[in-house]
Amino acid sequence: MDGSAIDYSKLKLAIQHLNAQWENYATCDSRPELSPLDRDAIRESVIQRFEVAYDVLWKAIKRYLMFTLGLPDIPNSPKPIFRLAHENGILSADITFWLKVADARVATSHDYSSAKADACIELLPTFLDALVPMVDRLENSR
Repeated sequence: MDGSAIDYSKLKLAIQHLNAQWENYATCDSRPELSPLDRDAIRESVIQRFEVAYDVLWKAIKRYLMFTLGLPDIPNSPKPIFRLAHENGILSADITFWLKVADARVATSHDYSSAKADACIELLPTFLDALVPMVDRLENSR
C-alpha cells in the first residue's frame, strides 16, 4: 500500500472544520452581538476541533509509516509517531513544534483552564499552516 492508497478524507474534513471554526473565533472581537458565553463556546469549539484534527493527523501518520514506508513496530502514541515522522522527512514543521503541539493536546484533554487554552490557541495558526503541506506529503509520496 502506498501513500495514495490511504484515505485522508477524514483528516481533510477535520482540517476544514478546524479552519472554519478558527475563522469564526478570529472574528469574535469584531462581533458585538456575541455574548461572553458565546465567545467562550466558540473558543472551546476551536480547541475541540484542534483535538480532533490532531488525533486524526497522528493516526494518519501512523498508517503512513506502517503501510507506505513499511516500518515495523510502530508505537501507538503521538510523540513517538512524530519523532519517526521527523526521522523519515514527513513533517512540515520542526519536530520541536510538533512536540509542543502534542503537549498542548495532552494539556487540553483534561483542562480548558485559561493558561492551557491560551497555549493551545497560540499554536493554532502555525498548526493550521503546517497541516496542508503535511497532507500533501502524505498523499503524494510513495
